[in-house]
Amino acid sequence: MELMEAARAVRENAYAPYSEFKVGAAIRAASGAVYTGCNVENVAYPEGTCAEAGAIAAMVAAGETVLTEVAVIADSPSPVPPCGGCRQKLREFGAPETVVTLGTTGGARASMTLSELLPGAFDQSHMAAP
Repeated sequence: MELMEAARAVRENAYAPYSEFKVGAAIRAASGAVYTGCNVENVAYPEGTCAEAGAIAAMVAAGETVLTEVAVIADSPSPVPPCGGCRQKLREFGAPETVVTLGTTGGARASMTLSELLPGAFDQSHMAAP
């Protein structure tokens, strides 16, 4: 299954009664397996979960820790990039050159790398002792 189609399918399961803004995400792990996630809102609004975080959690729960490709889809006039927190989460498991494809339910698409989405990413090298 194409990654964007997997993201489109899981988007339908999003729980978004407050914003009505459903998002689906699919990631391909190094093994080739595809993991999906959708946004899950909560009445205590900041306590929701983003689609990208859900897909990452599914990947890690399956025992994988490297992603090689990402697709995110929303019903928006233009492709919607991941939020800042999700950019950092994606970068934790993906390389700077990992491609992220952003799509809309209307068919628009844009692609960029994780390094383009999150320049100057915080990584493990920042935690090394001098």
